[in-house]
Amino acid sequence: MTQHQILPDETETAYHYGVVRRAIDLIDAADDPLSLDRMAAEMGMSAAHFQRVFSRWVGVSPKRYQQYLTLGHAKTLLRERFTTLEAAQAVGLSGSGRLHDLFVRWEAMSPGDFARSGAGLTIFWGWFDSPFGAAIVMGTEKGICGIGFAAEMGEDAALEDLLSRWPRADFVEDPVMLRPWVLQAFGAGDGRLGTAPLFLIGAPFQIKVWEALLSIPSGHVTTYSEIAQAIGKPQAVRAVGTAVGRNPVSWLIPCHRALRKSGGLGGYHWGLPMKRAMLAYEAARTQM
Repeated sequence: MTQHQILPDETETAYHYGVVRRAIDLIDAADDPLSLDRMAAEMGMSAAHFQRVFSRWVGVSPKRYQQYLTLGHAKTLLRERFTTLEAAQAVGLSGSGRLHDLFVRWEAMSPGDFARSGAGLTIFWGWFDSPFGAAIVMGTEKGICGIGFAAEMGEDAALEDLLSRWPRADFVEDPVMLRPWVLQAFGAGDGRLGTAPLFLIGAPFQIKVWEALLSIPSGHVTTYSEIAQAIGKPQAVRAVGTAVGRNPVSWLIPCHRALRKSGGLGGYHWGLPMKRAMLAYEAARTQM
């Protein structure tokens, strides 16, 4: 049994995510909006308990939250919370989100180091409970370099996924070393732990794309074509999509905020239900 580091208040929060994750499946399968009683009954909970769990996790009622999780949510976000990256950078929107206030410092590996597939690099890793279920977090001495989620693919596959990114690195299980950064990553810090730096390990083109993602404020979205425009490669929309999908630091480098121009969610490496939950989690807080 994998041992997880438990962050302050995160055991209960992770449980709440599990309830929300099951609710996503119910909403996806339903032709019409589900009543509070119906959703509570499906999960073997009283209506009052279900209401409390939902409201505590997202800060809004299950009825309102359900609206955020409908298939039309992506189109609503594009219509109402769309971010043009050039404009966002010009007016300083990239610093408006809570996460971006914390993660103001990042450093990228040199192209030569990246080409060596992590040779000579020590990467520490550990499992943590997060708002989105079990999270595998990896980092070097310079900062967090990987975050993955196990809710859709399972813990073994999630761990192997990140290990395979840098096959020649030395991996050391050490969640204690990572814990202060992870506290900041998932909003559980007390403000006295400093910032959690990011260490981006990728090819130069990928890092440009990930840097553009960092300019999207919490609660907002943009499109793959906007990202391509922002990095000066307007014709490289497909390559941008690939780079977004290869982002190793999920949640903090917010690839979940990149949507198709048509209003479709697009793909998400850790599963579309996870992407929808993240967007809804942020949208609910934006409305508070």
